[in-house]
Amino acid sequence: MAFLDKLSVYQRQEAALKWEGTFQDYLEMVKERPHIAQHAHARIYRMIRDAGVEESGERRIYKFFSEELFGLEETIQTLVEEYFQPAAERLDVRKRLLLLMGPVSGGKSTIVSLLKRGLEKYTRTDAGAVYGIKGCPMHEEPLHLIPEELRGEFSEEYGIQIEGTLCPVCRHRLDTEWKGDIARVPVERVLFSEERRVGIGTFAPSDPKSQDISELTGSIDFSTIATYGSESDPRAYRFDGELNIANRGMMEFQEMLKCDEKFLWNLLSLTQEGNFKAGRFALISADELVIAHTNETEYRHFISNKKNEALHSRIIVIKVPYNLRVSQEERIYRKMIRQSNLKGVHIAPHALWTAAVFSVLTRLKDSKQPNMDRLKKMRLYDGQEVEGVSAKQVEELKKEFPDEGMSGIDPRYVMNRISSALIEGGKNCINALDILRSLKKGLDQHPSITPEEKEQALNLISVARAEYDEVAKNEVQKAFVYSFEESARTLLNNYLDNVEAYCGGHRLKDPLTGEILDPDEKLMRSIEEQIGITENGKRAFREEILIRISYYARKGKTFDYTSHPRLKEAIEKKLFSDLKDVVKITTSSKTPDETQLKRVNEVISRLIDHHGYCAVCANDLLTYVGSLLNR
Repeated sequence: MAFLDKLSVYQRQEAALKWEGTFQDYLEMVKERPHIAQHAHARIYRMIRDAGVEESGERRIYKFFSEELFGLEETIQTLVEEYFQPAAERLDVRKRLLLLMGPVSGGKSTIVSLLKRGLEKYTRTDAGAVYGIKGCPMHEEPLHLIPEELRGEFSEEYGIQIEGTLCPVCRHRLDTEWKGDIARVPVERVLFSEERRVGIGTFAPSDPKSQDISELTGSIDFSTIATYGSESDPRAYRFDGELNIANRGMMEFQEMLKCDEKFLWNLLSLTQEGNFKAGRFALISADELVIAHTNETEYRHFISNKKNEALHSRIIVIKVPYNLRVSQEERIYRKMIRQSNLKGVHIAPHALWTAAVFSVLTRLKDSKQPNMDRLKKMRLYDGQEVEGVSAKQVEELKKEFPDEGMSGIDPRYVMNRISSALIEGGKNCINALDILRSLKKGLDQHPSITPEEKEQALNLISVARAEYDEVAKNEVQKAFVYSFEESARTLLNNYLDNVEAYCGGHRLKDPLTGEILDPDEKLMRSIEEQIGITENGKRAFREEILIRISYYARKGKTFDYTSHPRLKEAIEKKLFSDLKDVVKITTSSKTPDETQLKRVNEVISRLIDHHGYCAVCANDLLTYVGSLLNR
């Protein structure tokens, strides 16, 4: 389909969304679809739920956020289940201002942006449809037309609770234009749009001396005062402040805590009573989510000021820390790259992973638990098993520092340094070492880092490089092993045959000679010693493997060399140790012979075809690993 045809289809779909009728028509729709009269918080919660929820252990993953935010599953679950869910049920939390608090580039703005864009799309669906009094600057809920005296009976009949009163404009029009005849008041479908200032508002503080409260609550239209004769005539007032236009939806209050106090006082009544004061009018009802975001320093300063105590109890604070999982941090970088001009650049395998290791390490705090360093914490937080550490200990680690993740290197800094590495090197391919060098160089230019933090960051760059060194060696050694998976399976089956014989107390039959042999202790120990299994601990380890095999069999699953993390590590290390000398000689030879050259070319082809390398970074990897093995 040509683009112009797609444009025509889009325009027809948008036109089909338009609907106009009377209050009587709207009442019939409410009877059939009560959800169209839901309040703002309920609509947002339903929008999030409708996108889907996945159960992951004890954690619930909300798909509405999961495609854009990585490593914040716990924060999102808290946000949804401790704020939006009870707010949707009209509990008192609905009368609170939502404040997202966390470090720069941690995801606060993304959360707000997702809610905004989500609402724009959701109001274009049947489930999220919104209807308002036609011509109302605040997109008034039509049910507000029902007199207070009849709302109890309406609630009994329709099962819908009505909150709020008509805005001054609609009150005036009801009395003058429609002569009190509620049934014929026109109603239209409302499609939220931040760009058109419908249902979504954004307020950003500026110079306190020049910024006026009218940006929040609207202002007098002086050109019409002579016509209507009074400043209290609603026709002489522009109800176009951010609080006005955000009614029925949400308003983002950017850098709220940097605002002048006079702007914050308007939020007291709005959060507690659901209304605000504007001009010479009675309190104006508003049904909207007010969401703000700030950093921890600003928040601490705010709560220390006694003048702000009235607002303290009207704020729900949700911490949005940095991600602490390496695998998720890598996804953040990939997302940022997709959104940038770096899309055409090749990034070598493990380059972003190495940057993620460094970033996460800077955000972790040193545990007081014995034998627990940052690297172990990093692995545990990323869902990896660490010998001798239980799931309970991992939970205790997470509780040890409630503010863990509120400081450290932010993703934007890493992306800036990746960009710098590309520009300075003039390369079309960038590897882990390029990124680490750029990160190190950038610390001298970092605007807010202390000498102590810089020294620690330099140490952690060295730790990240050491982690990459191990990965690089393993990557090359894997590539040198022809049909690595097959070799691993063969070694595993040989090991398991001997373990079963050892634990069962029987002997093995040689498949070639038919000779009856004792279990091959030398083979078993050569594998087990790779991961530090002692002579005294060998029986327990072997029995553990058999128990795991039995468990897999009961579940109808196939046991392979990856099914037991420690056995996987042992198998790989055994294969690699047998091959290490070959790799060392081949990669470090300055004048390789024909056999060595052929092997190098095969390895490079394998790295390119099966591991995601290009010719440039594959050659760089071999050269680097050769230097490592010769140290």
